[in-house]
Amino acid sequence: MWLATAGRTVKNRVVARHLQSRNGKVSREIERKFLLKRLPPNLRHFHSRTIEQGYLSVKTDGTQIRLRKSGRHHSLTIKRGRGVSRQEIEVDLTRDQFEELWPATAGCRLTKTRYDVPFGKHTIEIDVYRGRNEGLVVAEVEFRETDAIRASVLHA
Repeated sequence: MWLATAGRTVKNRVVARHLQSRNGKVSREIERKFLLKRLPPNLRHFHSRTIEQGYLSVKTDGTQIRLRKSGRHHSLTIKRGRGVSRQEIEVDLTRDQFEELWPATAGCRLTKTRYDVPFGKHTIEIDVYRGRNEGLVVAEVEFRETDAIRASVLHA
């Protein structure tokens, strides 16, 4: 299978999903990321969307502040921590708010196409990067709890 033989794990992130994540509420998520060596077959048949992302701040302690636009949805996200647990705060923005902040991300932007691939009880999100990150392909899967990673066939 393309994922099982995809390559090494990029990172393991454990964040709890039991808290609300929208409009400034702190959340945590459990997530596995994989660096893919090749695209899965028929990828273009799955739902996809373009994501534009720009970073306002990236610190050595793992803190990131980013802006994201996907379709008509605009958001500001703050992620804190590194390793297996990261806090995440996401705030919905209006288009005008996004456009006011976007110039501050000049030089720190990326564009990717995200595909949603059903896999058992999970959805694998496959990001195919464009521009200066062309050729980078990452798959990520979110889980409800840490034990679910160990129990899944996606556990490395």
